[in-house]
Amino acid sequence: MSLADHPSSVVSVRYTSSLVFTVSTAYIKVWDIRDCAKCIRTLMASGQVGTGDTCSSARSFSIPPGESQINQIAINPAGSFLYAAAGNAVRMWDLRKFASTGKLTGHVGAITCLTMDKLGNGQDLVLTGSRDHHIKMFEVTEGAQGSVGSCHTFDPAHQDSVESLALHGDFVYSGSKDYSVKKWDLASKRLLQSVAFQAGWVSALGAVPCSSALLGGCRGGLLRLWHSDSLAPLGDIQGHDSPINGLATNSSHLFTASDDRTVKIWEAKGSLEDGVH
Repeated sequence: MSLADHPSSVVSVRYTSSLVFTVSTAYIKVWDIRDCAKCIRTLMASGQVGTGDTCSSARSFSIPPGESQINQIAINPAGSFLYAAAGNAVRMWDLRKFASTGKLTGHVGAITCLTMDKLGNGQDLVLTGSRDHHIKMFEVTEGAQGSVGSCHTFDPAHQDSVESLALHGDFVYSGSKDYSVKKWDLASKRLLQSVAFQAGWVSALGAVPCSSALLGGCRGGLLRLWHSDSLAPLGDIQGHDSPINGLATNSSHLFTASDDRTVKIWEAKGSLEDGVH
C-alpha cells in the first residue's frame, strides 16, 4: 500500500490494529487499512475534523490560517487517545469519536517531540520536549477535557531545543541541540547523568527492548549506542550521509530514517553491546 496525497513532508506515522495516522503540516490523515488504505478522517491542529481526505488538493508548504505545524503524534497503549504536538501545546483526540477533548499546556516554545506510557493507575503519562529547552510531564486521566497543565518540569533545563525523547523502564532520556543526552529518573524526577555527543546533536533516540542499550542518531548521520545504565558509549557507526530524523527498534532489529530518502534496517549481532551491522 502507498499512503499518498499529503500537502508536504510526512513527519510522523503511528498505527493501531486497524488505523494508520500520518502527519503533514497541520493535518493528521486517518487511514483505514482494512479498506484498501482509505482516508476516513482528516484531523487538524486547530481541533477541526474533516470527513474523508480534506487535504489531498491542498499541496502546499504553508500552514493554513489559524493552524500550526504538527511535529509529532503519539497514541496511548489502548489505542483510544491520540496526542498531537502542535505549536506550544499538545492536542488530545478521542479516537472513539474522532473528537478533540482538550490540550496539554505549559510550554512557551513549540513542542518538538513527545513520548508516552501507561501509569499503573490507568492514567496516560505524556512527556514533552520543546524549543523552550524544557521537558514537561503530564498525567492525563482518560476522558480529561479542557486545558491540562503539567505535573512536573524537569530541572535543570537543556541549554537548547529538546529534539528527542525515549522512555526505557523507569527512566527517560532526552537529546538536545545543545549536543547533550540526559538521563532522568521518572520516580524522583532527578537528573542522573548528562553526556556530550560532539559528533552532532541527537535528533532521534530509541531504547532497545530486552537490552541495556540506548540508540541515538545525529544530524551528521552517525549512529551511537550507549549503555542505558551508565551512558558509556558502546560504539559508533556511520549510518547515513544525511541527518537521521527517526528511529525505531524491536528485540532484534533497528530501523533508521534519514534525509537521504532511505530507511535502513540494522541487525544486532550477538548482544547489542557487541555493536550493530
